[in-house]
Amino acid sequence: MTLEAFTNTAVVVAIGEMGDKTQVLALLLAARYRKPWPVAAGVLVATLLSMGVTAWLGMFLSNLFSLAVLRWILVAMFFAVAIWTLIPDKSPDDSEVPMKSSANLMLTAFITFLLAEMGDKSQAATFLLAAKFHQVYSVMAGSTLGLMCSILPAILIGKTTADWVPLKLVRITAAIIFAVLGCWLLIFGISE
Repeated sequence: MTLEAFTNTAVVVAIGEMGDKTQVLALLLAARYRKPWPVAAGVLVATLLSMGVTAWLGMFLSNLFSLAVLRWILVAMFFAVAIWTLIPDKSPDDSEVPMKSSANLMLTAFITFLLAEMGDKSQAATFLLAAKFHQVYSVMAGSTLGLMCSILPAILIGKTTADWVPLKLVRITAAIIFAVLGCWLLIFGISE
């Protein structure tokens, strides 16, 4: 494991995750269910799996996608997530919180985060850095650390703000952030 690959990946992913859909998703899950540790455990397992596979693909298939193709995939994903974020949960009243066991909540967080990370900018960064450094384990570990450093505060904030932050406001704010990021990528592209 090289320190340069680990450190660069951790910093890039931690900064890239600020305001990201997975950070907002962590906040929503923690706010909705008020159980931060099962959410954090599910996120950690999903991150290890997602970033491990992504780093491996980045290293071995680095010539598969050009930056231009990756850019259009990410732009489409950001706009799709912006629209999806505006759709409220099935429960018409956000104050009606279904009870979940810790194991079910961990599974929910795992599946949700695994799906949310597909095409995410942290996954793109992991893919590109693995292709650059050819260090699967260093990049995977750095990516996991960076993601968890940005997600854990959101989980803890979500638990404490659940009583006074309306989930509808969080959804609208998240949708705006995703649309802005999609526009940013559309205009400025991905830098190497």
